[in-house]
Amino acid sequence: MIKYYRQFASTAVGLCASVFASFASAAPEIKAMPVQAYESKVLLNIHGSNTVGARLVPTWAEDYLSALGMQNINKKELGVANEFAIEGELDGQNYAIHIAAHGSSTGFKSLIADTANIAMASRQIKDKEVAALAKSGDMRSYEAEKVVAIDGLAIIVHPSNQIDKLSIDQVAALFSGQVSNWAQLGGANVAVTRYARDSNSGTWDTFKSLVLRKKYQLETSTRRFESNDELSDLVALDRGAIGFVGLASVRDSKAIAISDSGSAALSPEHLQVATEDYPLSRRLYLYLPPSPVNPRANDFIEFALGQASQKRVDEIGFVSLNPLVNQGDSLQQGPKAYQQLANIADRLSINFRFDAGSAKLDNRAKRDIQRLVDFMKQDTNKDLRIQLVGFGDLKQSPERAILLSKLRASAVQSALHKNGISTLPVAGFGSVKPVASQEAQGRTKNQRVEVWLVNKSKLDAIAKLKQEASYTARGDSRIAYF
Repeated sequence: MIKYYRQFASTAVGLCASVFASFASAAPEIKAMPVQAYESKVLLNIHGSNTVGARLVPTWAEDYLSALGMQNINKKELGVANEFAIEGELDGQNYAIHIAAHGSSTGFKSLIADTANIAMASRQIKDKEVAALAKSGDMRSYEAEKVVAIDGLAIIVHPSNQIDKLSIDQVAALFSGQVSNWAQLGGANVAVTRYARDSNSGTWDTFKSLVLRKKYQLETSTRRFESNDELSDLVALDRGAIGFVGLASVRDSKAIAISDSGSAALSPEHLQVATEDYPLSRRLYLYLPPSPVNPRANDFIEFALGQASQKRVDEIGFVSLNPLVNQGDSLQQGPKAYQQLANIADRLSINFRFDAGSAKLDNRAKRDIQRLVDFMKQDTNKDLRIQLVGFGDLKQSPERAILLSKLRASAVQSALHKNGISTLPVAGFGSVKPVASQEAQGRTKNQRVEVWLVNKSKLDAIAKLKQEASYTARGDSRIAYF
């Protein structure tokens, strides 16, 4: 458990002085707490996102009931679309977890109305929802906001569409009607037809925030859907179609590569989505009151965050939070020193990011510290060493951006050291290799720390690289990347 986190200032002195919480040592896989005889037949009510609730949470619910020792586990439709119960039997008693997957906003409404124990969301809680739930505690706290998986908002077209990549602005132009024929973008002479999620959907909220960006309006003839899968299936049958769904619902449609201002076009592939570098990556959440009335709510979420449950995330088609080693970075852009690092080391599927406008590790990063600690303590990884690489944004001068990016990496290094994990000296590459635009939200995304793994046999190569590393010069000052 986290003991505390203390925000450090944006200045170099403040960053250097920052102290991060220590985490508990590696723990065994979390198991479900036993069912008590006095418990209600309905163990949990879970409402909200269709993206999270269509398959992911039901799968976890089945596994959870199985972990409780239940038999005859089945899924029962409740007579309303996207509402069902996962049922099981224990000692002659029937128990159930009720799930209603009508959109992220409905989950928060149910928490407010006290008709749900957990809210599923495919976007972060909004200010007005935080205010409405203030009586329950801070809904943005680590105890309330749980990142449970990563998804990529896939922009999908008909499989025969010859266009393979688009910028976010081009996607916005297509959905707003400014582009009405694929020929305008170099495609076939086919009219554009548009498919979008409905207004209750967190997927729609994410699309509106990341793509339309308050600059565009959705074209009025766009067809709207509650279900990701139904939308995707119709796009796969329509030559002129464009739509957007979660990664798990691409199905027979074609997902295309997306670029943001100043960044390379990326497909929604595992590494790019896991590290949240893919421009339309997003987090999937479960929310609960910081001090839940039903203790089983927290138990269920901890179960969902365990390694075995996270493997289910990948099976379903999302991207899990379990660390995964990528054999060579697929994007070796940036300074020569960074390209050389990519040839020596392997990238881990963890990026550490910070709260907006803050130098405090965000809620995913806090949990990822423990994941990385557990990963490094495995016997199979005993010959690996961690190289932390920080990045910033273009707001500062190149020299200051490099300095601040190294200090961000140092903050992660400090948290790892407190848990008995040593690292190689940190590196900072400033504002190079942006993964998002330089707007406020994009700057936060660019302020990140990558994790690279170096085998002990390659430490000499790393030492040589650091001796030859490029410098950024200004006046009499010289600041090294390493």
